[in-house]
Amino acid sequence: MMNTQPLTLNPFTSLLSPTTLSPKSLFPSRSFAISTKRISKLRFSGIPIGPSLVTKASSTAAVPDNITDVLGEVGIFTATGEPVKFKDLWDQKEGMAVVALLRHFGCFCCWELAETLKESKERFDLAGVKLIAVGVGTPNKARLLAERLPFPLDCLYADPERKAYDVLGLYYGLGRTFFNPASTKVFSRIEAVKKAMKNYTIEATPDDKSSVLQQGGMFVFKGKQLLYARKDEGTGDHAPLDDIFDICCKAPTV
Repeated sequence: MMNTQPLTLNPFTSLLSPTTLSPKSLFPSRSFAISTKRISKLRFSGIPIGPSLVTKASSTAAVPDNITDVLGEVGIFTATGEPVKFKDLWDQKEGMAVVALLRHFGCFCCWELAETLKESKERFDLAGVKLIAVGVGTPNKARLLAERLPFPLDCLYADPERKAYDVLGLYYGLGRTFFNPASTKVFSRIEAVKKAMKNYTIEATPDDKSSVLQQGGMFVFKGKQLLYARKDEGTGDHAPLDDIFDICCKAPTV
């Protein structure tokens, strides 16, 4: 039987220990999908084709039609420490939302992504799109990022147990975090990273050090409909926000 116990790190546990995908996940570890229609299969490509907006990956698999319902019941926290469910983060009828799942609050690449989200917020607000950032760590770690970057507290949420990451099957592991070729993209944004790190503190890193091996992703929802989904292949492999904005603007209207 597959071992699904969470990885815990201590002086006697190696970072090289194998990890497994949570049984709660709706996605296999190497599959993902994006579509403007209700998703029935996971599909992959490198470019948008017709009504489907698809990103790079490598396999296909069936996925439940109720993915948004399952994600909606996941409990996380506001940056001020109040419990909240995913379904309460945006209007589940017609609201448009971009949900950026950061790696963790002590990741310098995530500070750069948060800075980019902050700079783009007015443009998304004017388009009627809610920007939501979720990171791994406790609310006090989220507040460190919010205060030092700074970043608006009302857009920032904490997922200390990585529940949403597990449900969405986002990548996790040593190889993805430190050795994936996709991570080299960050070198093209090095000046933006330096700017975002002006008031950076390593104290924002989760106390559970196994959390630093978590990767993030980007999602676009219209009500309960998942329009776009992307898993970061490696550290710093973020979806371009210009592309995300275009997807929001082209979303079908009822």
